[in-house]
Amino acid sequence: MKQVYFDSAATTRVRDEVITEMHKVLSENYGNPSSTHAFGRSSKSIIESARKTIAKRLNALPQEIIFTSGGTEADNMILRCAVRDAGVKTIITSRIEHHAVLHTAEELQQEYGINVEYVELQKCGTPDYDHLERLLQASEGLKLVSLMHVNNEIGNLLDVKKVAVMCKENNALFHSDTVQSIGHFEWDVQEVPIDFMTAAAHKFHGPKGIGFAYIRKNSHLKPLIFGGAQERGFRAGTEPVHNIKGLETAFVLAYDHLETERNYILDLKNYFKSEVEKHIPGVDFNGNCGDDANSTYTLLNVRLPLSAEKAMTLQFQLDLKGIACSKGSACQSGSSLGSHVLTQILSEEDLKKPSIRFSFSSYNNKEEIDYIVEVLKEIVEA
Repeated sequence: MKQVYFDSAATTRVRDEVITEMHKVLSENYGNPSSTHAFGRSSKSIIESARKTIAKRLNALPQEIIFTSGGTEADNMILRCAVRDAGVKTIITSRIEHHAVLHTAEELQQEYGINVEYVELQKCGTPDYDHLERLLQASEGLKLVSLMHVNNEIGNLLDVKKVAVMCKENNALFHSDTVQSIGHFEWDVQEVPIDFMTAAAHKFHGPKGIGFAYIRKNSHLKPLIFGGAQERGFRAGTEPVHNIKGLETAFVLAYDHLETERNYILDLKNYFKSEVEKHIPGVDFNGNCGDDANSTYTLLNVRLPLSAEKAMTLQFQLDLKGIACSKGSACQSGSSLGSHVLTQILSEEDLKKPSIRFSFSSYNNKEEIDYIVEVLKEIVEA
């Protein structure tokens, strides 16, 4: 059976070079990085080299990079510590954020009695910046804005510099879930005065189970996990040296090949879009994903002209044909509930139609796209 993978927004294929470097560390650098002997010092140097590599690319300080198990832990840690330690009284977010942010904000509201305000959305799903500014000016006490740079379901891009400047002007902190962004877009934390960012290696061809948080110096955050002095005292637990090396390798390769791969993937996305429109009348695209200027080049969220009855079996039929894609966030794929993102931006009528997220990488090609469009056409016309 032919198999094609178009679910890179859920997780990416690990680069061969990353596997090679990780295998080398697992074989040769097995010392505990907290040990003071030569084996430990060798492991520690790998971690600190990775920290410096990431910091230099982001124009950050090495001590501002904290390794975590991934984006979810980093989001939880930042929001929770900002309330507990920095004195945040209001979190301003949107209803289409990743649940790592939404559920954490809800829990903090119950635990600490903070306010949680939601920015109104434009029809396409982009936050209403005027409403955000009104919320910043109306809320009392220290505020934290948490808005993702790239929406993981519909691909919308946030104007992060605009939001960052707005937050500074109103003495608010700014956190952005940049899990779909790091490795795919350039960042300079001095040019964009953001306070907190998050990343996960498996979104840019690295291993699962490793990521990092960017926490701006003097943010007054304290450890969330206790037990040791790892990560400069901020996150206890023996560091997974092989995963950190894998993250660093994937990070470096992502930015070394960024322009070439972005152009290649954008061409694939636009080819997919044109072929779907050509062969399936009535198809549409959710959010801004069909607009190159206002969305990421890495995904398309396609709404198909199918009845509710046919929609129920669509993903099953695609899977039978060897097509890997997603009806939304992979974190929600086992849920019977619909997409919380699409629920916020689509009409009741459009919600009845099936929406599928196809996400791309440099490992994809146009022949695979032709196959998918052919299968989709058969399903729609059946």
